[in-house]
Amino acid sequence: MDRPGPAVSPLRAPATRRDFLKWLAVSAAGAVIPGLRGGPLFAGEAAPRPPDLVGVKEGAPAQMFDAGIRALGGMGRFVKRGQTVLVKPNIGWSKTPNEGATTNPELVGTIVESAYRAGARKVFVFDHPVNSEKECYESSGIRKIVLEKKGEMRSGSDKSMYRKVEVKGGRLLKEVLVHELYLDSDVVINVPILKSHGGGRMTAALKNLMGVVWDRGEWHRRGLHQAIAEFPLVRKPDLNVIDAYLVMMENGPRGHSTEDLSLKKMQLLSPDAVLADTAAAKVLDMDPADVPYLKLAADLGIGSMDLDKSLVKRIVLKQR
Repeated sequence: MDRPGPAVSPLRAPATRRDFLKWLAVSAAGAVIPGLRGGPLFAGEAAPRPPDLVGVKEGAPAQMFDAGIRALGGMGRFVKRGQTVLVKPNIGWSKTPNEGATTNPELVGTIVESAYRAGARKVFVFDHPVNSEKECYESSGIRKIVLEKKGEMRSGSDKSMYRKVEVKGGRLLKEVLVHELYLDSDVVINVPILKSHGGGRMTAALKNLMGVVWDRGEWHRRGLHQAIAEFPLVRKPDLNVIDAYLVMMENGPRGHSTEDLSLKKMQLLSPDAVLADTAAAKVLDMDPADVPYLKLAADLGIGSMDLDKSLVKRIVLKQR
């Protein structure tokens, strides 16, 4: 059972793109904004279908996840008893949590814990880092908290753990070496940190999947945006949780200084990686149309960029 979370605003407003963008623009200075559709928000109100996207702000990472996953229908919607779960954060760089380059460890630990509460048999965590795997796992704080929550850290740097699979429908990608945990786990929960990126324009849900393939360099050489868009044809994550607590607005993916960072205190949750990334682009003050892989992925049927036609719920945790 998911633990109870902070109170949210009981008011509702139409789930329009304009309202959503207005919400994203509000500062993190304690404002409580009315929620979009997605309740039930009043006693006795019939529950509608789960929202396509949930945006949460103004809380600690664990609080925001608890509120967001509850709004999506609970972790039990995604994880069934006895299943194996892969939690895939961004641990690509040997950076500490306050440098905004890797997924917040509190969030990762909370997701591992939540998956076990939903009945998971085993929860695995890994990434294929750019820097030394040992240094990345340690400096990020992720290895420590995963082990505390009884999860299992696996290597992403062992080529023997990758299998060649066909990319059905891929125009650029025909075959790719993919980590066995991404292929074999019953459930994949994709947990990127949001940040700017030179070649990819931004790192969020879709680009985070580069950490489950062996040869990222091939994607850069052959066509990064097309490759990012086509890879989910192999398999789409079951749930995407974008960490937008501390966001690297410029000079990603590693960053140069604290001046590149902005404390947003946000989280975006959705089964649809394209929809989540479309909203995430706005958090980075980008037009989603300027991130080429988003439209490419939408055209392949990976997900939707249409916030207007999506059921969106926003939650602003009240200041205590």
